[in-house]
Amino acid sequence: MSGDVIRCKAAVAWEAGKPLVIEEVEVAPPQKMEVRLKILFTSLCHTDVYFWEAKGQNPLFPRILGHEAGGIVESVGEGVTELKEGDKVLPVFTGECGDCRHCKSEESNMCDLLRINTDRGTMINDGKTRFSKDGNPIYHFLGTSTFSEYTVVHSGCVAKINPDAPLDKVCVLSCGISTGMGATLNVAKPKKGMTVAVFGLGAVGLAAAEGARIAGASRIIGIDLNASRAEDAKKFGVTEFVNPKDHDKPIQEVIIEMTDGGVDRSVECTGNVRAMISAFECVHDGWGVAVLVGVPSKDDEFKTLPVNFLNERTLKGTFFGNYKPRTDIPGVVEKYMNKEIEVEKFITHEVEFSDINKAFDLMLKGESLRCIIRMDA
Repeated sequence: MSGDVIRCKAAVAWEAGKPLVIEEVEVAPPQKMEVRLKILFTSLCHTDVYFWEAKGQNPLFPRILGHEAGGIVESVGEGVTELKEGDKVLPVFTGECGDCRHCKSEESNMCDLLRINTDRGTMINDGKTRFSKDGNPIYHFLGTSTFSEYTVVHSGCVAKINPDAPLDKVCVLSCGISTGMGATLNVAKPKKGMTVAVFGLGAVGLAAAEGARIAGASRIIGIDLNASRAEDAKKFGVTEFVNPKDHDKPIQEVIIEMTDGGVDRSVECTGNVRAMISAFECVHDGWGVAVLVGVPSKDDEFKTLPVNFLNERTLKGTFFGNYKPRTDIPGVVEKYMNKEIEVEKFITHEVEFSDINKAFDLMLKGESLRCIIRMDA
């Protein structure tokens, strides 16, 4: 099959905000350093919805969205040596070429060649798409396009995982859960007994809270404008819930009062610049560390007093939880296999591929954390 075009079903976004349409598409064979994957399970992430709505970035349609998924290698292109047909894998929206300065650095996961590119709708190798319908190209999304029974991905964006791992569970580790958990464990690095504040209790924020729970935080304060999230957050280790709407002063002042001077660590998962300022200003002087995870609009700015830094507070940013996709994600899957982390509690819904638009409805209503889409159903 490796040299043949595959015809399969894909959910195509033809225009912004309109329901996806299940179409028969052609998927070309993988080219140099590419692999063709059979997607078995995918899930919906807020980033898919954001680009489907085409808010605040260059709209590109028709496009096959999807980037959080699990599958098996169907075939490999020229030069691919570390993957073979039948391997169980997670495609990832960012990559690891292994050769650039970032990949060779122990501190970075921002590969020069394969880091996330939201505007690119084609493959790096030749600037062409591997998807088409009736001879017309259909664009890729984040180099993954997992809302298709088959997809073509650069081999550097594929994590080979334990063949015994259940793909319907670990597929959610290829984006949001690893992003939030890694932000806490790899970047904020709370020590046992520390206090942690998490801003935004969507899937990424709850994953950040889960990271704080794993690290042994004594108090995990969840901050969200949606009061209905308070109860569920307890499952992820959140010990106290604060809604900024319930207070008539800046939320950082509320947290400082609650914690006798500020929390030891904070993780911001909303992308709202006011929340970013609050997350930084609510950490304790002398040792407090704030980590920014949420993605703001590209022209957003925020200001804070330089004395906040001089008083020995640290502000950091992170991307994908500082995990290198090929090197580190297999180890995150092993943590699940060893029952060190739970992913089931993030999975709130499951739909058949033909009902993929229901997953969008659930997320838009704020009713789901992660909705698994079964490709074979």
